[in-house]
Amino acid sequence: MAPERDGIRESGRERTPTGATAAGRPRARLDQPRPPRRRIVPEWDPEAFGRLSEKIARFLGTGRFIVWMTVVIILWVVWNIAAPTAVRFDQYPFIFLTLMLSLQASYAAPLILLAQNRQDDRDRVNLEQDRKQNERSIADTEYLTREIAALRMGLGEVATRDWMRAELQDLLREIEEHRTSVVQRDGSRRRL
Repeated sequence: MAPERDGIRESGRERTPTGATAAGRPRARLDQPRPPRRRIVPEWDPEAFGRLSEKIARFLGTGRFIVWMTVVIILWVVWNIAAPTAVRFDQYPFIFLTLMLSLQASYAAPLILLAQNRQDDRDRVNLEQDRKQNERSIADTEYLTREIAALRMGLGEVATRDWMRAELQDLLREIEEHRTSVVQRDGSRRRL
């Protein structure tokens, strides 16, 4: 018999629980994920259901749906008024037609609301992305503004072409003035 310590029997390398924990069910291992539970209710993909509801809601909002619904109602009423009594399936107050239209409306309203909720979620995500993009654009614009201001300050200390022309023209003017003054002095000395 293997030695027992703290309610656990060690046999070779395996450790098996003894006492109350060993009563009938295997010990759950914490280092492994649980096996999936069996569900009675069938599983469905909410994203696929949402896409289907959006398609239906889009169709319900088209002129084609209104035309087809009008055609079906007119055919229904004409058939149940003009057809022989033996083949009529909905007599004059058209209770079955009312039931069908009510059923269609009771499904259409939640499908339209579901489609609107999904559109709101998409709009919210797009708005958040736009907001982040605007923040990045503002940050980039502020950075570029600071860089342009730094370049302008740096250009204030750099000799530009216009500044060089102005300086050269001033020097040329000074040289011409100096030359004319020297020529005038030399000419006045020669006269003496």
